[in-house]
Parts: sequence; C-alpha cells; structure tokens
Amino acid sequence: MPDVFNWQLGRTMSYPRAEARPQKQAGAVFDTNKCIACQTCTVACKTCWTSGRGQEYMLWNNVETKPWGSYPLAWDVRVLDQLGPQTWDGDVYQGKTIFEAAPPGKTHAGFLPTDLDFAYPNRGEDEVNDAMTSESYELKLPHDIWFFYLPRICNHCTYPGCLQACPRTSIYKRQEDGIVLVDQERCRGYRVCFEGCPYKKIMYNHTTRISEKCVLCFPAVEQGILPRCMRNCIGKIRTFGFVSPPDKAREDNPVDFLVHVRKVALPLFPQFGTEPNIYYIPPIHVSSTAFLTMMFGPGAPAAIETYQKAMQGDDPELLAVLLLNVATDRIVSRFELAGDQVLGFADDGEEVARVPIKEPTMVRPEFDPDLTVYRYNVT
Repeated sequence: MPDVFNWQLGRTMSYPRAEARPQKQAGAVFDTNKCIACQTCTVACKTCWTSGRGQEYMLWNNVETKPWGSYPLAWDVRVLDQLGPQTWDGDVYQGKTIFEAAPPGKTHAGFLPTDLDFAYPNRGEDEVNDAMTSESYELKLPHDIWFFYLPRICNHCTYPGCLQACPRTSIYKRQEDGIVLVDQERCRGYRVCFEGCPYKKIMYNHTTRISEKCVLCFPAVEQGILPRCMRNCIGKIRTFGFVSPPDKAREDNPVDFLVHVRKVALPLFPQFGTEPNIYYIPPIHVSSTAFLTMMFGPGAPAAIETYQKAMQGDDPELLAVLLLNVATDRIVSRFELAGDQVLGFADDGEEVARVPIKEPTMVRPEFDPDLTVYRYNVT
C-alpha cells in the first residue's frame, strides 16, 4: 500500500490509494460542552434525507451518550479492540491504524454490523460512567460521575475507509469540497464499505439494496448555506466551513482557527487513520483524562484548558468565534473582531453575521408610565 501523510497522527501511514487532497475540504467543529441531546439535528436530517422505504433505521445524524451509548451497538469498542494497543509519543501515534492492522487478504480492519446492532439507538442514553450512590456528586468539581453527549455524522474523511474498501469504486470524494458521496448507479450493495468505515456511518438500504450515507447537504453547501443539521442546532454547538491542512491554515477562518490556531477542536478517534474532518471540543467536566485521550487524541487536556480560559474571559477571540455558531444560515468563511462585536463574512466578502461578544442586560422599571402598567416580573 502507498504511504500517505496523516497530520492528525503526526506521521506517514499506509493507505490503499495515493494521497489526493481536494481543492477545499468541508469540515465542522462540534462543541460537546453545549450539546443537550435534544436530537433536533437528528430529526432535521431524518425528515430531510431518510424518510423513504428501507431507510427506517437510518440516522445519518445521531447523538450518543458517552461512555456507554453507541449506534450501531458498540461500534467504537469493537474497532478499538481490533486495533490492539494504541499509544502516542507526544503528538505522534505509535499504534496501528485500521489499514495497518488489516488481516491477511484485506485492506482494513473492521466488522460488519448486523441489523440488530441498529435496533438500540438510545442505548446508554443519559447513563453515567459509574453506579450512582447517595453522595451529592453534583456538588463536586470535577464530577466523579459523568457522561456527555456526542453528536455524530459522516466525517467525510481525507482517507475514507468506505472509499478504499469499495470494489466497484462507487464511492468518491469530490475535489471541489471534499464531500464523500456514493454513486448509486454503480453501487451493488456488497457492503464492504460498511465494514471498512470504522465510524459505521455508511448504511445499507434493504429495499434498494445499495449503500447510502450522509451527503453533508451538498446542494445547500454549493449555495453557501449550512447543512441542515448545522443550521437547526438549538444549542448552537456547530461551526461549519472549510478546514485547511496545518501548513495552509488561515487565522481568520473560523474552522481553521479552532482546529489549527487555538487547537481546541480535535478529531474523533484519530488513531483509526482516516483523518476525519469533523472535529470536537472535548467536554470539560470529564474526570478521566485517559478516556478523553482515547477518544480525541493527546491534545485533549490542552484543548480543555484553552476552552476554559475563553469561558473565563481570558481569550475573547476564541469566545467570539464560538459565538458565531449558527448565528446565520450562511457559511462563514472569515471572521473579525470589531470592538465588542464579532463579524462573520461569507466567501464573497458579504457580512452575514454580527454578534455581540457580551449580551447586553436590559433593566426595565417596575412601572411603565407610557403604558400605565406595572411589571411584576422585572428580571
């Protein structure tokens, strides 16, 4: 297999195809600290893309409760077990990727989920990492008993496990934006892609007998509009745009700023080796550094420290970028601070968002002389 460079691993790795990065790479950042698992993103995607026959079980977007939740069942634990020991030397991954851990005769390590594995989308929901006791854990910091929500979509990886696995070459990565799609006329439903994707975000339609997956709402993205799951996010946890390689990062690009400049957003299971392009801000209340390092790599502790400084007011620029989340339906490709406001600009230079860094507080008098009424709720 050819050697390709994976910057998330800090080294070259084996991959069945030559390196071919797109002209632009669509990417996003999810802030796990603000996700409330309302599933609005899940429903928005479901009603838009997977309401047809054979798609009943499909959730291209889902929200899991970690550490126990998973969809399909134990997708992450089973892949991690196949990789064996996973260690880091600083920022360099020393273990094997799914391509380097491939058994003889295959190009990847993986497994094929059963239909029953998808029958428990709410498994582990709101379950904590340990048995509850009579102690008041809500009064302790950091919390000894914890869980957090993990929203997931297709990562539109730089080195997709699904793409390299397909014997029909029916899966392709668009050069103009890096979105990974399935050519449904070529697909024959062999489901090798299903096995090859370590995140299990490509699914099989039993009615049409072809594979389907998240398309990142490419018709909207082509018009400069956010994907549906992004713009429907009630918690405003999602930043969408285009992410650059580290050596080409722009400091005024919101996604580049979070991923490369402040390094507060990290890939999910980078050790899989696919170089995913959906990034996560780790939860600040999880007491297990080992767990977060396993999920998001060795940069997790530093990312949490950086995030907390912004929340305490010590990094207004980072706070400003996070406030732009879902402030507009348009894709924000550039931001700038203007006094006590943050401005967002579209790719054509048009201003599409203007958000105050600190929300003003309005104090209303108890008695309104203009309306001659008393306000009983003046908070």
